[in-house]
Amino acid sequence: MSAIGFCAHDHAACVADRMTHARDLCRRDGLNFTPVRQRALEILLREHRALGAYDLLAQLAEDGLGSQPPVAYRALDFLVKAGLAHKIEALNAYIACSHSGADHTPAFLICRKCNAVAEADTTLASGRLGDTARAVGFKIEHTVVEAQGVCPACQDVAA
Repeated sequence: MSAIGFCAHDHAACVADRMTHARDLCRRDGLNFTPVRQRALEILLREHRALGAYDLLAQLAEDGLGSQPPVAYRALDFLVKAGLAHKIEALNAYIACSHSGADHTPAFLICRKCNAVAEADTTLASGRLGDTARAVGFKIEHTVVEAQGVCPACQDVAA
């Protein structure tokens, strides 16, 4: 399991690579990746933390892309349905998907101090939850795994 979000990396290249991937994925799947949707994803990718719809809306409004709540909610709904973003239930906020286009079971590591979120790819087939489900004949269709703690940067500040 690797967590994307707390690791040191070339952030500009990361954002550019994920945006190219998103454009290719939308083109391949015949999805309308409008300028508002693209900018919403770009903002989520840039932040590497969970953003609420109104946080996103404020940035979209600054860019002249709309100032009414439906603008943000429609963009977020599209991104989630397209597999380009996830909703973090515990925060009622959204984060860009680090593994878009791949069949995966995400788990989220949420820093309670700075709201940074890292997405880790987990595998139900080899985990205890998957074992338990199989033992009772239950077919898992969707999971949401969210762990709250303190990220490395916030740990360093506290030290």
